Amino acid sequence: MGVNVSVVAVDAGNSKTDVALIGEDGTVLSTARGGGFQPPYVGVEAALDVLAGALDEALAALPGPVDSVGHVSACLANADLPVEEAELAEALEARGWGTSVQVRNDTFAILRAGVDEPRGVAVVCGAGINCVGMVPDGRTARFPAIGRISGDWGGGAGLAEEALWFAARAEDGRGEPTELARVLPGHFGLDSMYALIEALHRGTIPLTRRHELTPVLFATAVAGDPVAGALVERLAQEVVAMASVALTRLGLLEEEAPVLLGGSVLAARHPQLNDRIAELLAVRAPKAVVRVVSEPPVLGAALLGLDVTGAAPEVHRRLRAQYA
Repeated sequence: MGVNVSVVAVDAGNSKTDVALIGEDGTVLSTARGGGFQPPYVGVEAALDVLAGALDEALAALPGPVDSVGHVSACLANADLPVEEAELAEALEARGWGTSVQVRNDTFAILRAGVDEPRGVAVVCGAGINCVGMVPDGRTARFPAIGRISGDWGGGAGLAEEALWFAARAEDGRGEPTELARVLPGHFGLDSMYALIEALHRGTIPLTRRHELTPVLFATAVAGDPVAGALVERLAQEVVAMASVALTRLGLLEEEAPVLLGGSVLAARHPQLNDRIAELLAVRAPKAVVRVVSEPPVLGAALLGLDVTGAAPEVHRRLRAQYA
């Protein structure tokens, strides 16, 4: 007797892809992990080939031959705008992996993983920053979240860039003094911001290593540096601004609703940041219930898939229990 796959759940980030095949009763039939999903750099078809490799691995791990594959629930990085979601959904449909396809930005997977029903708001702060919200009737709230041109500020990369800016100006006298001028180059074994600027500019230290400076910034803020502290405060305000706007758009501001925090920066649970977010949100959205998401995003992609298929509540509960 063959295997019936009800949902193909895909959580594809910039650095890795997780695939989970879900049975009709909510059982996780098999899983696989592949490389990152980066259509802006490699093209859509090459990016989908990465997903195909992970899917093939998951299918090969099934306990028997496949009789049917149902809905494909794909939560994808770089699907920042609805038009990009539609384009990627069309490309996935052409692959014929399932009977139906839904593509969402990967932030929706983090939100759905953290709630028992599709209701609430999630703010994700990793390399960048994003926020989405959803309610059971299908309405969503979201931001373009593609950088400064869409009004965004924050994320690990943004924080590192800001810290470097203030440190450079402190060293040469254009800005106020800050310990960042010492600790940022010190992280790389250098003795001045000038040396660090030169190393970053000439490639001796790859620009991709700037993310290493975010924890240094937080440590400097905890030590009492006012410039570093102001950057952490601004990030807390940005998170709260996004969350409160999303809650307002969905009509959730005046009722108890979850606000989930995810991504590497928020999941690190820096007290100066996360506690401040809770304080500020208590003023802007007093009934919001704040917590850090610990569940894997692929669970959220799978739950979104079960939402589409109309699976019974016990199917949702069985699936969630396997990721507890």
